[in-house]
Amino acid sequence: MGKRIFYFLLTNVLVLVTISIILSLTGGWNYIGQNGIDYGALLIFSAVVGFTGAFISLAISRWMAKRMMGVRVINPDAPRSDYEREVVEKVHRLARTAGLMHMPEVGIYDSPEVNAFATGPSKKRSLVAVSTGLLTEMDDDAVEGVIAHEVAHVANGDMVTMTLLQGVVNTFVVFLARIVAYIASQFVREEIAPIVHFVAIIVFQIVFSILGSLVVFAYSRHREFHADRGGADLAGKDKMRHALEMLKVYSNRVKGEEQTAVATLKINNKGKKSMIFSTHPDIDERIQRLS
Repeated sequence: MGKRIFYFLLTNVLVLVTISIILSLTGGWNYIGQNGIDYGALLIFSAVVGFTGAFISLAISRWMAKRMMGVRVINPDAPRSDYEREVVEKVHRLARTAGLMHMPEVGIYDSPEVNAFATGPSKKRSLVAVSTGLLTEMDDDAVEGVIAHEVAHVANGDMVTMTLLQGVVNTFVVFLARIVAYIASQFVREEIAPIVHFVAIIVFQIVFSILGSLVVFAYSRHREFHADRGGADLAGKDKMRHALEMLKVYSNRVKGEEQTAVATLKINNKGKKSMIFSTHPDIDERIQRLS
C-alpha cells in the first residue's frame, strides 16, 4: 500500500525536472560568477526550487492519483451500489471518529491487488481510495481496519510532513546536482560546456532524486507504525490486527504464485528486495508492534 508515496515521488521528480529545465532555458537564477559557484546563492536557489517542487507535487497529488489509478470518485449522496455505500459510510464514520471536520473524497479503482491509499494536499482536500481487489479478497472487519489505517494517515497529516521532508531532500538534490554538473562542464571544450552543464543537471538531478527517495522511504516506514496505531484507535485493535493478518496471508499467497511462475520458467530467483527500498515495514513487525 505504498502507492501514495510512489505517485508523490514520481510527481515530485517530474515537477522538479520541469522547473529546472525552465530555469535553465530562461537564464534562471545566476549563481555562477567569474570565480565559479557562489555557494550561498546556489543554496538559496536550491531551497526555492526544492520546496516549490515539493509543494506543487502536494497540491496536485490528489488529481494525479485519480488520473494515474483511474479512481472513480463516489458521490456520497448517490452511490451506485450497496458496496459503494458501505465504503463511503466506513470512511466517513472513521473520519468523524478521527475528528476530521471535512470528509475525505472516497473512491474505488479497478485492480485485482489488495490495496488502498490516502492522499491529498490537506485534511480538507483528501482522498481515500480502495481497490476492487481489497473489497473482494477481504472480509468486512479487515476492510474497515485497512480504511481506518488510511484515515489515520489523513488525520496525522502525513502528506504535509512528507512534503516538508521532500522539500529538504529536493534542496540537497538541486544543490549537489548543480555542483557536480558544473564540475563536469569544466572537463569539456568551452563551446559545448553549456550543453554538457544543462544535460548533466537533469541527469544528476534524477539520480540524486532516486537516492534521496531512500530518506522518504525510511520516513514512510516510520509513519506506517503510527498509522497502524491510529487505525487501531479508530476501528479497534482487533480489526486492525485482523486486517494486517489478512494482508500477510494475501502477500504470502501472491509470493507463492510468483515463485511457482518463476520456477516454471527455470529462473533461479534468490534475491529479495532490500527493506531500504520499501515504503512499508515488514508486516510481521507491524503485527508485533500492534500487539
